[in-house]
Amino acid sequence: MSDNLTQPQGAVGKRIRNSLIALAAIALSVSLFLGLQTPTESASLDGQAESAVPLEVALNNGKPTLMEFYANWCTSCQAMAKDLQELKQDYGSDVNFVMLNVDNSKWLPEILRYRVDGIPHFVYLNRQGDAIAQTLGEQPHSILQADLEALIADAKLPYANATGKTSEFNAQGQSSSSSDPRSHGAQVQ
Repeated sequence: MSDNLTQPQGAVGKRIRNSLIALAAIALSVSLFLGLQTPTESASLDGQAESAVPLEVALNNGKPTLMEFYANWCTSCQAMAKDLQELKQDYGSDVNFVMLNVDNSKWLPEILRYRVDGIPHFVYLNRQGDAIAQTLGEQPHSILQADLEALIADAKLPYANATGKTSEFNAQGQSSSSSDPRSHGAQVQ
C-alpha cells in the first residue's frame, strides 16, 4: 500500500519538475530572442551616419565641422559612438557633424585628401570649410569636447593632431612610399 501512495506523489513531482524545466527553457528562449534584437553599436553608427550633416551642406553653411572617417567594423569607432552621439546632442546646433564611411568608394577623394590611414580619423574644419586640425584614433569625451568648444570659439584646438587607438585602413588606390613620414620606412619594394 505504501507503494501506491508514493507513486502518485512521484508523478506529481515529475510533472512539476518538467513544468519548471519547460518554463526555464521558454524564459531563456525569450531572453535570447530579445537580446538578439537589441541594436548593436554598428547599428548606432549607421543611425548616426543617416542623421549626420551631408558633407556638401557642411562645407557651405558657415558652421564649423567635425568630420569623422569611420567604418562599421571598426571597434574603435564603435567604442566612441555613444560619446559622439552625446556631443552631437550638446553641440549639434553649433557644429556640423559629418560621417564618411571609408568602405564607401564615393569618399575616396576625401580619404586621399586628408590622408586617412587609420580610423576613426577626425578632421576639424573652420567656418570656411578649411581643415585646421586632425586627430586619429579613440579620443576621450573630454578631449573631443574641449576641441569642439575651441572650434566653435575660433580658437586654437588644445588637442589638435592627437593620436589614440585606431583600426588600420588602407584606401584602394592609395600608394605609400618610404619617403612618406607615416610609412616609417617599413615598405619593402
